[in-house]
Amino acid sequence: MLDPILNFVTSCRASDLKISTSEVLDCMRHLTLIDLLDEPQFKTTLMTNFVKTRRDMARFDELYNLFFHEIRPEEKKGTGELVRRDIKDAVERMKKEAGESDLMNALMEFLGGNPAPLLEQMHELYTREEEKPKAFKIKNNMGQLASRLEIMLTLSKMKSKVMTITGEMYTDAESVTKAEVDAYFNRMLDRANDMLTGDPKPLNDSLIQTNSVEKRLNELGEVSFSSLTPEDIDHMRSIIDQLVRKLKDVASRRYSAKNRGVLDVKKTLRNSAKFQGVPIEIKYKNKALRKGRIITLCDISSSVWAASRFMLNILYALQDCFSKVRSFIFISKLAEVTEFFEKFEINEAIQKTLTEADIEYNVPTDYGETFRDFKKDYLHDLNTKTTVIIIGDGRSNYMNPQAEILGEMRDKCKRIIWLNPEPMHVWHTGDSEMFTYKSYCHEVRPCQNLNQLMDFVHELVL
Repeated sequence: MLDPILNFVTSCRASDLKISTSEVLDCMRHLTLIDLLDEPQFKTTLMTNFVKTRRDMARFDELYNLFFHEIRPEEKKGTGELVRRDIKDAVERMKKEAGESDLMNALMEFLGGNPAPLLEQMHELYTREEEKPKAFKIKNNMGQLASRLEIMLTLSKMKSKVMTITGEMYTDAESVTKAEVDAYFNRMLDRANDMLTGDPKPLNDSLIQTNSVEKRLNELGEVSFSSLTPEDIDHMRSIIDQLVRKLKDVASRRYSAKNRGVLDVKKTLRNSAKFQGVPIEIKYKNKALRKGRIITLCDISSSVWAASRFMLNILYALQDCFSKVRSFIFISKLAEVTEFFEKFEINEAIQKTLTEADIEYNVPTDYGETFRDFKKDYLHDLNTKTTVIIIGDGRSNYMNPQAEILGEMRDKCKRIIWLNPEPMHVWHTGDSEMFTYKSYCHEVRPCQNLNQLMDFVHELVL
């Protein structure tokens, strides 16, 4: 039993499911306490030892079914040993003709019952970061697409090769064994193709996907940011100013009231000694309120800027409610603009953000490159007190979305909230990557008008 478990662990690690040596040892000890032929007990034991979070559950189930069920040939009565022998012989014959290709060798191992090399290839493909092109080249996502195409072509070639080899191995075309061997190879190659086309995403059943909001303003509050007239914008600014003052008042009251908290019995009794034991002065525990940290990544491309400027107005005003607010903008490259909002009045800060930040303004939006820049320069600034707010439509012009980097950000911060200025029904159309990104967020919500923006701010602060 040790070898199958170790091989399964190797396959899990190849798919980035983290399993330590101590967990393997614990699992082996626990397996001695159950009936190994009782599959529910067996699977539960493996899951208990190897799965750390609910987000890994779906991946574990997929790997378990692949390793313990799908890579096993479906044997008919009396043909089991013969089928396994012929599958092994066919794979050995193909290996001799495979050459030195890592992909081909990984596929050979997969057909032979060892999925780990192919899983590793697939994981590398899904998490590969596109190289930044030189100045004269146009950015694209062809690297990953070319790798997928190479695997698809290799799978097609292998199907033909398998049919040729099994045809040479059996003189009787109606052989029952040949039919079982062919069925096994076809099923395995189809499964490899499914692994290629089915981009794995973590389970995110705790995702909050907000759709309905409280209608705080009947008319102006329901108008899309992109449809506002200059008069509407002036009126909206006055509404936002009122909201900002209210939020600051709430924050001030919270911190002024921090001394009226839990009674501190020890200090009260100690202080009563100078009043002959009478607790005239009541002491409270002066535990300061902890303020969170906010990091905002705001898309300022032309398609979303109408909404982003109002969101930046609010987030700028929230600096009194949080210990630190850092603001970043991006179109393709990422730039920090916190200094603008700390030194200048809000309207001047927004104007400087639009004209003087260290980014190229007339380029296609690329969320993948933005996340790469953040990982390189700022990922270490995230901690368990940090809330990351991403403002954007998730449209990356068919570039590599680099969703795995968003997953790394999720692992390090308190929560990730994505505000999308587009209606929810268009999130998964065209070049939108919201279907991919929302698997790595704690909350996603449309934010295309003032009512939705005010609703979000009240939940964030109040």
